[in-house]
Amino acid sequence: MRIAMIGTRGVPARYGGFETAIEEIGKRLVENGHEVVVYCRGAEGAPKTYLGMELHHLPAVQSKVLETLSHTFLSVLHLIFQHRRPDAAIVFNAANSVFVPLLRLRAIPTAVHVDGLEWQRAKWGKWGRRYYRMAESLSIRWADALIADAAGIAEYYQAEFGAATEQIAYGAPILDSPGSDRLAPLGLEPRCYHLVVARFEPENHVLEIVRGFVASAAERPLVVVGSAPYSDDYTAAIEAAADDRVQLIGGVWDQVQLDQLYANAASYLHGHSVGGTNPSLLRAMGAGTVTCAWDVSFNRGVLGPGGHYFSSESELADRLAEVETELTQSPANWQERAAQILERARLNYDWDEVASAYGELAARLAARTLRRPRLSGRRR
Repeated sequence: MRIAMIGTRGVPARYGGFETAIEEIGKRLVENGHEVVVYCRGAEGAPKTYLGMELHHLPAVQSKVLETLSHTFLSVLHLIFQHRRPDAAIVFNAANSVFVPLLRLRAIPTAVHVDGLEWQRAKWGKWGRRYYRMAESLSIRWADALIADAAGIAEYYQAEFGAATEQIAYGAPILDSPGSDRLAPLGLEPRCYHLVVARFEPENHVLEIVRGFVASAAERPLVVVGSAPYSDDYTAAIEAAADDRVQLIGGVWDQVQLDQLYANAASYLHGHSVGGTNPSLLRAMGAGTVTCAWDVSFNRGVLGPGGHYFSSESELADRLAEVETELTQSPANWQERAAQILERARLNYDWDEVASAYGELAARLAARTLRRPRLSGRRR
């Protein structure tokens, strides 16, 4: 089959969950004999192939509101005027569902990966939230299939619209021997720091994590990896809340170093609250890292009973005390918890199985055997 992937920053994956998913899924689909076309944001002169995938680089309006939509619009136009029509298209992000009718005019069967509940993100104003809620409804009405990456998202679409979804999670990269040699340039040692990796957005609760850490009696420092292109005020608030135990190191693009940061942390602190299956959480699990996660159904569903949970700054301070006490006084218990988390990642989040599920969905789209009822998109 010829399968098109639309609506993300593209590959190589350097930004977020969608990009990681496309890289991991796309290269496996290519290995299984399929042609994979990926639309990327980028300038001329960028590579035309990557891991066997065919890449098309198109521009985007550099704006928080228009960047994704402008690039997806150009990508869809490019796709529908290509001589070789793809057998199936996968559009990532429900916001891009407004362009699905153009694909249908070209008779291209399309699935929409609806992602998380974007309209709950604080970065969007009133009209942005209204747009996302409208886009959810349009994806129900126009897509041939919907993809949800977590049980909580699937349950939301069933309860809100009566719409069934294809539930396909992400995979977790399993780190068997990550090493620790890349920690020294950061002044770190194994098990001697706590870690948070996130874009600086309010719903990721980086500010609450920093404040909770500062209020705690934690003896190990907190390493904060991340930034945000459109959140200067929020970044300034994080910087103001930090004390001298907090190391704000910005983005880490050396993937080996990032893997080592996960694998050698005393704990990983995960504040994401509105997405589905989050790749940062899976990366920590695949590294066998004891994890404290924001207490929402998505995170509990992924992390399971082996995790610690918090929903306030004071609760995080308590969890940090528990982790440091266990690591110091009962290291065997800490190791057992870490092993439990790693085993859960091995059993439930395998990229080969994820790619197989996408391949099967694409085959059903191409064969037009999907019989999802056409719904109005009205909320119940």
